[in-house]
Amino acid sequence: MCSESQNANLASKQPQKVFTLPIYDVICLARRGKSYQEPSSSQVTCLSHPSIGTNPKRRLIVRPKFAMSAPDLHILFVAVFASILLLSRCDIDRPQHDVALFIFGDSLYDAGTNNYINTTASYRANFPPYGETFFRYPTGRFTNGRLMVDFIAEYAKLPPIPSYLQQKNGEFVGGANFASGGAGALPETHQGYVVDLGTQLKQFEKLVKDLKRKLGDEKAKRMVSEGVYMVSIGANDYIYPVVNNPALFQSISMEDYVGMVVGNISTVLEGIYKVGARKFGFLAVPPVGCLPALRLVTGNGSCLRPAIKLTKLHNVAFPATLAKLESQLQGFKYSLFDVYTSWIERIQYPSKYGFKEGKSACCGSGPYGGNNSCGGMRGVKEYSLCPNPKEYVFFDSYHPTERVHQQFAQLMWSGRLRTTKPYNLEALFKHGNI
Repeated sequence: MCSESQNANLASKQPQKVFTLPIYDVICLARRGKSYQEPSSSQVTCLSHPSIGTNPKRRLIVRPKFAMSAPDLHILFVAVFASILLLSRCDIDRPQHDVALFIFGDSLYDAGTNNYINTTASYRANFPPYGETFFRYPTGRFTNGRLMVDFIAEYAKLPPIPSYLQQKNGEFVGGANFASGGAGALPETHQGYVVDLGTQLKQFEKLVKDLKRKLGDEKAKRMVSEGVYMVSIGANDYIYPVVNNPALFQSISMEDYVGMVVGNISTVLEGIYKVGARKFGFLAVPPVGCLPALRLVTGNGSCLRPAIKLTKLHNVAFPATLAKLESQLQGFKYSLFDVYTSWIERIQYPSKYGFKEGKSACCGSGPYGGNNSCGGMRGVKEYSLCPNPKEYVFFDSYHPTERVHQQFAQLMWSGRLRTTKPYNLEALFKHGNI
């Protein structure tokens, strides 16, 4: 990585006359969109000396003691040219600020999609106390504040990515979020109440057509191919049958069922790829059997074994599918975050990660806060709310707190191979071709 101090050091090696360079600082200010006022005719230029730093508020202005000679001009030209070369090298490693972010999945990523569809309060989070920690009002996010994808957008120097259904009049702000709380890879999962993964693909296809009309084919294609695509899907496909239809696994093996789920995900990924996507970020399926809502189902507070088994089967089959796609689809690159292990660690050892409570929900009712009553809008009006969500791993019966989202986002962005592989998201955003 390059830094402005490197350029300062380079300039400091030039013969010291009146002018202390580099001009690179001025160039960087212009590139970053910050204002810079040209010096008057009686002033020369900004100084960027190691003793001053690169803080524009601490710049010095010096006045010339004599007119510039030809050698002085030569020194100035060499220093500026060297600075520009270093600037070009720095640009290689800088984040691609114009890389769009497209988001697919379920409630872990839903930024308000379900506010705009015909569904029930069980599939919405547009009422207090959701959103109150950060936004101070409910946005439709299923937590007390921001989601993983909000933090990833921040790290990538993007604005928060709005729900696709929230965008009006063809507006496009850094990407689009298609995720829908309760969605699954199988269309039968919460059918009629959510936007399933296949429908999210159709929305994406429509968006790309609109972008081509608005921006032109070439610019739209470049935006799509350079974009990063984050996907969180599968959890609801396993929660739904074990809670609502456990007899299903008398007629189909768990292995075959997981094969159906992973197969549907693979089909949609191929569809997204066909439109032009190349760089993907995935979550493994979380330890859904240990959610407060599923602990309640067991009656003894333990994790629900069938859900745990399905999750583990998925988290073996899905990486193998991704490796296959990478070998078959030219340019297909991905990051896979092991959210299962990271989440289990916080449930079992909350204090290690700065939490006081790892099993019970901050907001809800009943044992472990397992009744999905947070907000009092889902049939049960009574619920309790903890005074400090930051101390909890779970905000409600199914979803983590903002603090957990942030910790996971940090691992997704810059995590090492133990948690995030074969690339982390920072690598996907920074490099057009890996």
